[in-house]
Amino acid sequence: MLIGLLLTAQIIVSVSLVGVVLLQRSEGGGFVGGGSPSGMMSVRGAGDLLTRTTWILGGAFFVISLLLTILAGREKGASSVVDRLKIDAVDPALLNQQKKPAPPAGTAQPGGPQSAPVPLQAPTPTINNPFLSGAQPAPAPPQK
Repeated sequence: MLIGLLLTAQIIVSVSLVGVVLLQRSEGGGFVGGGSPSGMMSVRGAGDLLTRTTWILGGAFFVISLLLTILAGREKGASSVVDRLKIDAVDPALLNQQKKPAPPAGTAQPGGPQSAPVPLQAPTPTINNPFLSGAQPAPAPPQK
């Protein structure tokens, strides 16, 4: 629940930060260019207010990002991948043993009913046409 609240706050801060940055005066002027020559909302006063607001929103953005990272890391658990493998249960003596190679597929076991290996059959190639929906794929023409 806390992560949901922080995500909502992060979205609000992000959108506000984008808006405040876009309102700031650039080298060639900006959206905030008018106002009275003196007072809080003069060009200089608006610039100071927007600069201060940008710093506050930027700081809030980084703090919320850090909190989200910490909370997401704790939610997953502190165990690493190596801890989850349970390496302590592996017997080193079993790792060094040689395994007997398995007989190839399709061959008969010694003393079995078959004495010769079974020949392999490749499937018949087919041509699939995506423009003919629902139709069965046609067999490919024989190659010479």
